[in-house]
Amino acid sequence: MDAAYDAEPWSDFAAGMAGAAAALAGLLFVAVSINIQTILAGRGIAGRAAQALILLALPVFISLALLVPGQPELALAIELLVISAVTVPSLGYLARPSARAGEQPMTSWVATNLVPSVVVGVTPVIAAIGLLTESLGGLYWLPAAVALALAGGLVNAWALLVEILR
Repeated sequence: MDAAYDAEPWSDFAAGMAGAAAALAGLLFVAVSINIQTILAGRGIAGRAAQALILLALPVFISLALLVPGQPELALAIELLVISAVTVPSLGYLARPSARAGEQPMTSWVATNLVPSVVVGVTPVIAAIGLLTESLGGLYWLPAAVALALAGGLVNAWALLVEILR
């Protein structure tokens, strides 16, 4: 079976991503704890911390779904759809325009809040549909979701650790 439609060949990728994303999520907690007063005082900054946490946790959950041994493709597709069903509303709420901090430029907000939220919410759905229909590239959508989630989470973590102190 083609690797795009079989979870077994993805186990090394999933194991690596689960560990890396979990470590980064832990570092986010350190960044937030260091600047907790500033984060809580600023408009939209606590939401940005929540968004960063979701973005960094998403690869962990995608990886865990991929790592379940011997599960049928239908089960994996359902798990990916459930992951999206939880993350899309959460990220959508956190990335709404009214939640943008006044200090954050619009282009920065689009690049670090809106685009990652949309892409990481939609790509697991495309992967699930592709897995079920053996089309659309199947699981090859997941690295895009994971990469953008990590990038968005890291940019937001940097902002929470360094940029809010400027």
